[in-house]
Amino acid sequence: MNRNFSRPGTRGFTLMELVIVMVLIGLIVAMAAPKIDFVKFRVESAMQGIGTMFLAVERQAITQQHDIIIRFDVANNAVRIHEDRNNNGLQDVGERVRGVPLGEAIVFGRGGATARPMGPGPITFTKVISGMPALVFHRDGSASEAAGFYLTSARAAAGTTRVKDARAIEVEAATGRASWYRYNGTKWVRAF
Repeated sequence: MNRNFSRPGTRGFTLMELVIVMVLIGLIVAMAAPKIDFVKFRVESAMQGIGTMFLAVERQAITQQHDIIIRFDVANNAVRIHEDRNNNGLQDVGERVRGVPLGEAIVFGRGGATARPMGPGPITFTKVISGMPALVFHRDGSASEAAGFYLTSARAAAGTTRVKDARAIEVEAATGRASWYRYNGTKWVRAF
């Protein structure tokens, strides 16, 4: 059997043709990449991540039969989750506390978006624990109060442009259910 791959009749790509194709692909990517709004995806991801975390924390309070306290750490753009095993509202030795960051360039606030009925502040929960706004999920699945909070990008918080970056999460007191909303530039639309 003759395995001569350099026969005159064989076809293939030359190195020069492959280099030209790679350069063309690079040019197309270079032109398209600036048009992709990565911050929009970060805000959406933050809303879905924090909203899903709220659902999981409510479920955890029910299954473990003790309160779970969520504190909103505005200064560090994070949420603190405290497993209050003895339901006393204090952080005791042995009780787990973990932090969940909002994400890169994501802050509490609504930027230039109009306020929802829950209120205009970045966080509308009135309960304060350790100097931070807080929400408590009880072992029956209910929440300490009906309120919510806004998330947006740092660029939207700095001015009135980019209002479409605004997201809101509202919690019902009786059921503890969290609802998510997006601002479409003129009104709030339910996302989940």
